[in-house]
Amino acid sequence: MSGRDFFERFSIFINVLSSFFLVFPGFIITLLWDIVSPFSGRVSILVRYCVMAKRFKCIGSNVYFGRFVILRNTRGASFGSNISIHDSCYIDAIGGLEIGNDVSIAHHTSILTFNHTWSNHRLAIKYNPIECAPVKINDDVWIGCGVRIMPGVEIGARSIIAAGSVVTRSVPPGVIVAGVPAKVVKSIV
Repeated sequence: MSGRDFFERFSIFINVLSSFFLVFPGFIITLLWDIVSPFSGRVSILVRYCVMAKRFKCIGSNVYFGRFVILRNTRGASFGSNISIHDSCYIDAIGGLEIGNDVSIAHHTSILTFNHTWSNHRLAIKYNPIECAPVKINDDVWIGCGVRIMPGVEIGARSIIAAGSVVTRSVPPGVIVAGVPAKVVKSIV
């Protein structure tokens, strides 16, 4: 049974279970996430979805969180349906994050919605304020392994981000981008 079929068949149960986890304080949710993080079975995948579902601004169905995914500041995140976030990704949504439908994010990818500033010379850079900027990933996007998506970027629909790329500028729809920094290498529409 595929993930989509599972979500369709058991949607009421999944919604009730997700609501159940809503009553737990944040440290319990973090503990549950950490307990199931190393496991790849269906129960672990279901628990990961359910403990996080009510912690997002909005989240669709059939969202897969792989093993060892790190999620920060999810209250500012909106996720569509049929999204897969594979093992060891790091996502921080403090500046706002929107991911459309049918998006695949390969392992070891980072999505950042903030950046450090350095203008106050009396403070170490790590203690300077952060600047937030939202990231938007439109429908039907494939993000290869080890990609870094920087703050303030929008990725157009039906685009591919090649493995190892660093996306520092917005990506138009229907293209493949690659490199550091990522540049358009091919149109696919």
